[in-house]
Amino acid sequence: MRFEKKEYLDELFEFLKIPSISADPNYKNDVKKAAEWIAEKLLDAGCEKVKIENTKGHPIVYGENFISKELPTILVYGHYDVQPPDPIDLWENPPFEPVIKNTKIHPDGAIFARGSCDDKGQLYMHVKAFQILKSSNKLKCNVKFLFEGEEEVGSENLESYVNKFKEKLKSDIIIISDTGIGSLEKPKITIGLRGLSYMEISVLGPNRDLHSGLYGGSVANPINVLNKIIASLHDKENKITIPGFYKDVIELSKKERERIIFSELDEKNFRKSLDIKSTDGELKYNTEERRSIRPTLDVNGIWGGYMGEGSKTVIASTAHAKISMRLVPNQKWKKISSLFKKHIEKVSPKHVKIKVKTHHGGEPYLMPINNSGYLAAEKAYKESFGIKPKPKRDGGSIPIVPMFEKILGSKTVLMGFGFDSDAIHSPNEHFGVKNFYRGIETIILFYDNFSK
Repeated sequence: MRFEKKEYLDELFEFLKIPSISADPNYKNDVKKAAEWIAEKLLDAGCEKVKIENTKGHPIVYGENFISKELPTILVYGHYDVQPPDPIDLWENPPFEPVIKNTKIHPDGAIFARGSCDDKGQLYMHVKAFQILKSSNKLKCNVKFLFEGEEEVGSENLESYVNKFKEKLKSDIIIISDTGIGSLEKPKITIGLRGLSYMEISVLGPNRDLHSGLYGGSVANPINVLNKIIASLHDKENKITIPGFYKDVIELSKKERERIIFSELDEKNFRKSLDIKSTDGELKYNTEERRSIRPTLDVNGIWGGYMGEGSKTVIASTAHAKISMRLVPNQKWKKISSLFKKHIEKVSPKHVKIKVKTHHGGEPYLMPINNSGYLAAEKAYKESFGIKPKPKRDGGSIPIVPMFEKILGSKTVLMGFGFDSDAIHSPNEHFGVKNFYRGIETIILFYDNFSK
């Protein structure tokens, strides 16, 4: 079974050319254009009902094809918004002018463009899979589509929409393709996602920037203070020092750790791909465990003072940092956010003011491998790739997945087809052409298996 049609790529290229950057208000019309484009493609694919739903932010596209109450219902989620392409100068080709190039990892070609893997390319696999089944009269499930334009900015309006239309969105299983597959030779299915707590610290010092000669040594330097606070958040074993942070973490046994395939990472190639001499992280855990089953705390951005060309001898009046914490099953993001805020306020010196802001977050997620949806996906991957896939836990977060389960009561199968090396969120993002076509095939097989 192969569906390698050039027109599928031509259509995807049209989609990728729309700069639907949800984080930048200057691209609001482009985000709307992307919503209109995918809505039209759902209609072309044979969807009976398609509607663009306005929100306080960017639109949600809903599609539906109902056959019978006696048949199972699948809800497909995806997002058509993309990350900003910055820094532009690191792209080998313009980010919204897709091209196919052969690479060592993708010898059959990869599509280079912002959104190719995250998530337009993977979203569009579902549209084409549905179209093939519908046009051949082989569709044996009711299908609903939910495509949003705010995933890259925290899905701010999605939860209220899902709450409002939870009866309309009810399904037996949810499918999302926004994760990875490992490799085409040894495919893996993501069964776990880490949660997220995203915070911001602001250190406020004097009422203006000061001359570092006239005032240096006599007033607190907010940048120095912030650096000390950040440095104190990890101990010598790289464990996070926030009191109560690990209280709810479920420690996995050696057998459980081995079952979730942590031994397959090639450390040498991993380091080489990142151009680093060695890995780093929490002691007593290997690299794969550190980035999947263990919680983390990372500074995502830090700024303050003079950052222009040349020199300017000032003590900055303020300093800021954005920090993300990845959480594991049983940790709650609001509780962790509260513990973080209390700790930062407690360890901050009295000679500065501290502001701690919570941006957004989401809960961790775990899919049981005996779930009917997982078993249908497992069989589909085996038929498509010729080998039984293995379960894996991802280090990333998709906060809407546990939200779906809480409101809709449905489990989510994470049928991703990207590679870790596909540079999502980075310059030169790409998605394998073979991955795209094989994804369509596997999704079709999933529908058939799940309907049985």
